[in-house]
Amino acid sequence: MKNITSIAELKNAIQLLEAEQAIKGQQLKEQFYLTYESFKPVKLLNSTLKDIASSPYLIENIVGATVGLATGYLSRKIIVGASGGIFRKILGSVLQFGVTNLVAQHPDAIMSIGQFAFKHIFRKKEMNSKKL
Repeated sequence: MKNITSIAELKNAIQLLEAEQAIKGQQLKEQFYLTYESFKPVKLLNSTLKDIASSPYLIENIVGATVGLATGYLSRKIIVGASGGIFRKILGSVLQFGVTNLVAQHPDAIMSIGQFAFKHIFRKKEMNSKKL
């Protein structure tokens, strides 16, 4: 800033600073209002749901976790059966945990293995039916 040498320059500088302060004060009030509005619970919930819904991997993650839980549960039921001893129950729980984590972490690999097995099972049936 330049040196002020007269009363007129001083009054002019004061008016400029007051106008600048009024503009910045208005901007601060507007920003405070926007921040206040964005922290309302409904707004927070809406923005969170929008973020979740716009996630491209959400459906894949949900399907992978669901398939993992289902296969883990089924593998435990197969091992333990209707009634099993304490050793079978512990083994079933460990197997359920392992299968669930494996399937949930690698759903693409599990799906490709399943598709490969599915194709080969039906291919053999088709070949057998063509021979007859």
